[in-house]
Amino acid sequence: MRISTAFALVAVLTGAFAATTPAFAADPQACHFLPMGDSSANLQHSQSVGVLYSENTVNTLQYLESYHTVAVNGSKNAALDPRISNAFIKSSDPTLAINWLMGSLQKQFASVTVYDNLDALVQAKPDVVVMLDTYNRLVSKRNNQVEARFLAKFYDANLQYIGQAEGAREQQMPSVWVHGKAAPEIAAQIDQQTELQVNALKQFDASLKALVTSGNVARVANN
Repeated sequence: MRISTAFALVAVLTGAFAATTPAFAADPQACHFLPMGDSSANLQHSQSVGVLYSENTVNTLQYLESYHTVAVNGSKNAALDPRISNAFIKSSDPTLAINWLMGSLQKQFASVTVYDNLDALVQAKPDVVVMLDTYNRLVSKRNNQVEARFLAKFYDANLQYIGQAEGAREQQMPSVWVHGKAAPEIAAQIDQQTELQVNALKQFDASLKALVTSGNVARVANN
């Protein structure tokens, strides 16, 4: 493919993403419950966990789905190098982070269930409540700042705060629509979005493991 053609197609593709920038909830209550004091409960592997998605998480999922749709549609253009389109598709996979986070929780607890609303969760009476807050921002024609932030806040059955696990990464990426770049170089840059997200998720894994381990140590010490 000629470089000019690759440049034009990437510019069109990334330009379409500009309209799908995620809205980040500035209201602190959008991602956690009203303060009710700290809980004396400890996290244990034997516990059941009920998960609620924050407003940020819902917005982020919608944003990734829109970005992913544009990437998939762009891949149907035969003139676009498949390495570029595949990199866009992979980095915007709306299931990557959520599946990873659910898997991370499932490794640490006996059961993990996502609920649509607080009423349904309260009726189910899980041992622990988790407010899952996620935020992603990917490259577009107007944005080179890539971000991935994952936060899980844990509460006891009375909605008192226990602790939190988190992972976050951000990176200023070189522009992918500069003239003169070859397709492999453009694809490699876009792949950095996936790598950044995975690194943030690995950080979350380590944070969650440390949180649960500290709870189990405290429980043993109190026995």
